[in-house]
Amino acid sequence: MTTKHSRRPAAYAVDDPHVVVAEAEPEEDFGTIPLASTPDNRNLPAVVAMEPRRRLRWGTILWSALGGLVILAIGLGISQLIEELFARSVALGWTGVAFAAAAAVALLAIVTREVRGLLRLSEIESIHDRAAAAIASDKRTDGVAVARELLTLTRNAPSLAHARKIVTTHLDDIIDGGDMVRLTERNLLAPLDAEARRLVSAAATRVSIVTAVSPRAMVDMLFVFGSAVVLMRRLAYLYGARPGTLGLIRLIRQCIAHLTMTGGMALSDSLVQQVLGHGIVAKLSTRLGEGVLNGLLTARLGLTAIEVVRPLPFNALPQPVLSDVAAELLRQRSPAE
Repeated sequence: MTTKHSRRPAAYAVDDPHVVVAEAEPEEDFGTIPLASTPDNRNLPAVVAMEPRRRLRWGTILWSALGGLVILAIGLGISQLIEELFARSVALGWTGVAFAAAAAVALLAIVTREVRGLLRLSEIESIHDRAAAAIASDKRTDGVAVARELLTLTRNAPSLAHARKIVTTHLDDIIDGGDMVRLTERNLLAPLDAEARRLVSAAATRVSIVTAVSPRAMVDMLFVFGSAVVLMRRLAYLYGARPGTLGLIRLIRQCIAHLTMTGGMALSDSLVQQVLGHGIVAKLSTRLGEGVLNGLLTARLGLTAIEVVRPLPFNALPQPVLSDVAAELLRQRSPAE
């Protein structure tokens, strides 16, 4: 171990012949990447953030292996069943083969539908991200590309035929990217947003009425959950997505993650506290108050689903808020004076 002897500072003249300027000793290379050469940090080593190494997920291997074993067991059982049917009678054997073929075709159709639903949700997410980027960059090519993708997404909606014609006539115009996205949003998504608000309001009203007269809390929870799932599915179909069972599960996860990240539940809590603070629910009966709160929860989930499945971000059109649905619920549930 070497020790460095400190020396007291001293002053020297620039033209002193005894002063020798030596080159700085090279520093050891520890495999780090130096920062940009600036007067302050020219020789400072940079700290490189290392990506965490992906570890083997034993849970994924376990469930994959169990799923493979289940598939093999089902296939072996069907094969043995068909062999026994052929041993008994040729007609029974061919009947079993026909049933097995029909089941295989149905399974293939279900898998294809699920994959298409997942790809459709991913396509909507991609259009949403590209639209936000086009608004930020304001590039005409990006805006036109987003408009064309949205035209393709809504090509099977007869109610938007006139809106698609209007957007198509402006594709060759000299319009900035952000304005092109806004024009597409105003023409193609305005009627869809109006229908989405109607669906959310109708679902919230239905939940508030049913839970107000329901005798069991468990029935209330099941009805609220079922109504929220049906509402999310309808909103997804409205905006062009066709989620199957796996797609719906993914959509529910995305809505819950969106609520967690954006603090949507906190907004709902603040609104509920505001309603309770003004004593509005206190003027109603206990069951009616619970119905109103359940309706607000359903409306919050529906508005979150709109933000998730909507192919374009809210920019040219106003975003629906929970207070509008809450005002309508309270107006419908308030007792006549």
